[in-house]
Amino acid sequence: MEFCDECGSMMKTDEEGRWVCGSCGYQKGRDTATDEEMITTTAQEESDVVDVSETEQDARPTTTAYCPECDNDTAYWYMQQIRAADESETRFFVCTECGHKWREDDH
Repeated sequence: MEFCDECGSMMKTDEEGRWVCGSCGYQKGRDTATDEEMITTTAQEESDVVDVSETEQDARPTTTAYCPECDNDTAYWYMQQIRAADESETRFFVCTECGHKWREDDH
């Protein structure tokens, strides 16, 4: 792995094995002393990218919580730190039926 001398960004190799910065275009020649250690990886193909947006809600844990909007008794839940670090986390719920979101504090 090489970093650009000009801007500090990570560099990639081109077809000839030269280091090229993707941010500023700076190029650096090959170091023949370390050529045998150089490993070039290929960019990730778009087909390798997995879209999880459709299954994202299904992966969240559920609990029994009554929605104040539709009286459904099941909700997804997650916890998030929204106040100072010495305060407890806030529990958020999202109704599995109508999508209404509410929170529960320890106060």
